[in-house]
Amino acid sequence: MLISFLGDKGPPGREEQQEEDPYRQHAFNQLESDKLSSDRPIRDTRHYRCTSVRYDADLPATSLIITFHNEARSALLRTVKSVLNRTPPNLIQEIILVDDFSSDPEDCQLLTKIPKVKCLRNIRREGLIRSRVRGAEVATADILTFLDSHCEVNSEWLQPMLQRVKEDYTRVVSPIIDVISLDNFAYLAASADLRGGFDWSLHFKWEQIPIEQKMSRTDPTQSIRTPVIAGGIFVINKSWFNHLGKYDTQMDIWGGENFELSFRVWMCGGSLEIVPCSRVGHVFRKRHPYDFPEGNALTYINIADRVEQRRKLNCKSFQWYLEKVYPELKVPEKDLIPGIIRQGGNCLESWAQDTTGNTLAGIGNCKGTVNNPPVTQVRWALAWCFPSSSAPFMYCQ
Repeated sequence: MLISFLGDKGPPGREEQQEEDPYRQHAFNQLESDKLSSDRPIRDTRHYRCTSVRYDADLPATSLIITFHNEARSALLRTVKSVLNRTPPNLIQEIILVDDFSSDPEDCQLLTKIPKVKCLRNIRREGLIRSRVRGAEVATADILTFLDSHCEVNSEWLQPMLQRVKEDYTRVVSPIIDVISLDNFAYLAASADLRGGFDWSLHFKWEQIPIEQKMSRTDPTQSIRTPVIAGGIFVINKSWFNHLGKYDTQMDIWGGENFELSFRVWMCGGSLEIVPCSRVGHVFRKRHPYDFPEGNALTYINIADRVEQRRKLNCKSFQWYLEKVYPELKVPEKDLIPGIIRQGGNCLESWAQDTTGNTLAGIGNCKGTVNNPPVTQVRWALAWCFPSSSAPFMYCQ
């Protein structure tokens, strides 16, 4: 199905009229984006064997939820039209655009002229997480598909993910995310041998599939188990999403929600997969093009409700996650903060060991000098432990 209106395929504006930096407003080259047709063809980047995979004829329809704030109209329109042009109509229940209080309300309203597109506009800035939850709450389909607002879906992108979720409603699945250049909007194929991971600074990263998993994958169309997903594009059963507690709506704007949801899915009875026969292009920006002044001074808040929810769901611990889901992520063995522990003239010191090998500790007068304390008072270090399901990690006690 092809649709064409809203100035589609019109001539680009003259470049000499573009006086300001084309990257300034959206952190990608808006001039290049505006030149492109919203119906532009893109290369099918799937493995050739994906074209022979057959999917159930009765796949469930999905509600697509796209949130945005001051998105470039050309990028947003291209996202929506790529979905409509490359998805069987019977699989699209609706496309819900959640406008997170953009400067121009027409950014969303104009797109409701397109069939199946609905618009929700926040009355104040809410951020990605609460905007997605709002869209999910009004969605009428049993399956939710979350998309970023600067994407282009590829051929047969939706069917492989719907198939996996239909077979097991606790699966949360993501496509291989191809790269759309932020400079010239070239569509570039991503490797099919990557999964989502992170380091101890909680920075998401793409990493190679472990060699054992790679050797066991005899079919390149098989799904890839992943410890975390990137978060921008995924499919989830709506009832399962609600059962898990949706998103943590105390999180603001963007970033970190993919870890929080990924941990919860794995630890509370589900699984995460990347489906290699599903491909979606995404513009990866090097900076955030928007600000959120209210988020600059946020502090640690009360998470009692989220902890209680994990208890009710009988979720496993983060230690279990490290052992069973992500054993490749090693806990640093190096002590973080070695030294003496003192208060006034008193220091913590080790006295001896009991019969089980545990160190007996007590308080004694500080001895020696700061640079040369006795060995009994310098054996302490601050390290990390993973004691329970109540928190990802905490100081050892």
